Amino acid sequence: RSCNPPVGNLATGRTPVTLTTCGQNSTELYCFYPDQNLLHQVSHGCGQPRCTKCNANQPDNSHLPADMTDDFFANPISWWQSAQGVHREEIRLDFETQFYLTHVIAVFKSPRPAAMVLERSQDYGQTWRPYKYFSVNCTATFGLQDDLIEEGSMCTSRYSDAVPCTRGEVIYRALSPANKIEDPYSPEAQDLLKLTNLRLLLLKRQECPCHGSGLVEKPQRFAHYAIYDLIIRGSCFCNGHAEESPGAVGFLRESGSCVGVVHGKCVCRHNTAGDHCEKCAPLYNDQPWKPGDGKTGAPNECRKCRCHNHADSCHFDLSVWLASGKRSGGVCDNCKHNTEGHRCQRCKPGYYRDRGKPMSSTEVCKPCACQPMGSANATFSRSWRCHPKTGFCYCKPGVAGPNCDRCLMGYWGFGENGCRPCDCARDCDQHTGNCFNGYDNEPFFNIPVGGRIPDLVQMPTNESEEEWKWNDHEQGFSALRHPEKCVCKEKVLGSVTDFCQMKYAYVIKARILSAHDKGTHAEVVVKVKKVLKSGKVKIARSNRSIYPESWTNRGCTCPILNPGTDYLIAGQEDSRTSKLLVNMNSLVKPWKAYLGKQVSDILRTGCK
Repeated sequence: RSCNPPVGNLATGRTPVTLTTCGQNSTELYCFYPDQNLLHQVSHGCGQPRCTKCNANQPDNSHLPADMTDDFFANPISWWQSAQGVHREEIRLDFETQFYLTHVIAVFKSPRPAAMVLERSQDYGQTWRPYKYFSVNCTATFGLQDDLIEEGSMCTSRYSDAVPCTRGEVIYRALSPANKIEDPYSPEAQDLLKLTNLRLLLLKRQECPCHGSGLVEKPQRFAHYAIYDLIIRGSCFCNGHAEESPGAVGFLRESGSCVGVVHGKCVCRHNTAGDHCEKCAPLYNDQPWKPGDGKTGAPNECRKCRCHNHADSCHFDLSVWLASGKRSGGVCDNCKHNTEGHRCQRCKPGYYRDRGKPMSSTEVCKPCACQPMGSANATFSRSWRCHPKTGFCYCKPGVAGPNCDRCLMGYWGFGENGCRPCDCARDCDQHTGNCFNGYDNEPFFNIPVGGRIPDLVQMPTNESEEEWKWNDHEQGFSALRHPEKCVCKEKVLGSVTDFCQMKYAYVIKARILSAHDKGTHAEVVVKVKKVLKSGKVKIARSNRSIYPESWTNRGCTCPILNPGTDYLIAGQEDSRTSKLLVNMNSLVKPWKAYLGKQVSDILRTGCK
């Protein structure tokens, strides 16, 4: 919900600035009539005046501006007094930040002015605008109609009577029946209620009617303004995103009373920040900042950017917001952990995503491990060293391996320009280019999951065992590398009876993402798009691994599974290890809609 900070006295702990103060330069003698005489005996005259001295530098005889805003319960008879004889006086209260005003109360010791203006500034005193005009005669003084006659007028005579001659009040309410505000955080409400400075212009003195013509003392000794209390009620300006400011700090008066100051900083909620909760917190700029809605109560919270824990802040971008259909406009700042993008959602050039870790991991992006001599500089994007999703390097002509560190089968002479084709019917020595004869040098491995690739029995005399073994690090398998070299006998979709007799444990539609040699077995990472059938192993529509039981030393899985291609895959499972298996008895076909429908119909009606 939208929040409202409590209302307090904004004048507490703050000292007004005035043009004059009695006894400012030297001791002044002034006269006044005691309060009790004025309050109870107006019809019988003012009684006997009392005269005393005023000196701003003598604590017992001073009446300073701070006396208007002290604790009126602890110091009920302290007051500020102007110099003698002044007609125009100014009382200004400057705030260190923006506040919301609710009402102003001034309690006069002298008779209230015959004319005065209450003004506010919203730009720290550079410009001023009136809140209210006060006058005995609004039309004659300000050319405005009296609000006692015309409701909503900017002028009133309600608080300008000389009677009572002391403790008369001047009251201004910011929210009156004439100023109807439905949403206190709307631009219209802010224009009315928000302020940084408040000013009272006292323009014309008036005397108490009880003053006779035969005054003993000099009339100018009564000619001054005096105010007991100036109370300014208001609250922190928090745009509907806070209901408190930091704990009101108390300070101790000499009298022993503790007074609380209303601070201008808000304790922000709704993921907002700033002294007035006027902006979103650093990581919460996915949509435009809005004030709370005081009419409906909607909090209008700031929404967190999706930076996958790789950024400490984000900013709102209008073009991104509009392009998304006004759903998301956050752009992450200074992505960490080798990520980049509006949401730190991809690895930066020179790194690739580790699919075994969540996107929020600090180690999700691994550095490319490309062999400098075998990898190509001119790729789809010149800044890419390897594929950002698979980590496979972009190889020069005739070069193979995830890291581009060896020649393709049928190529030789690994060097700066890649590898050259063998001038042979089949394969050749990768160092010399000498041709091999026969088929014994191209064994077909059929290794069960968990098995070990056997040592090669028939090895040419000019070959070392190390050159035929798999690398210790992960290696990719893809017929896309050299389709003319990968030949597998494929299972065909025969009759309904043939399909049902295979008793496949699972049937899925999946996209091949990448394939790797794990040393003891091959592993193919797929994105499951549709589950037509599942067995004991639970299959979700997400990324997972399947395990080919056969591959060749040409770097091919059998059946062939090309990265980036959608397949219909039907195979067996190992419920003990929760693995999906694929072998030469599996049905592996590039996905076609009609093929998927055909298999779905067989599964639904054919296999009982």
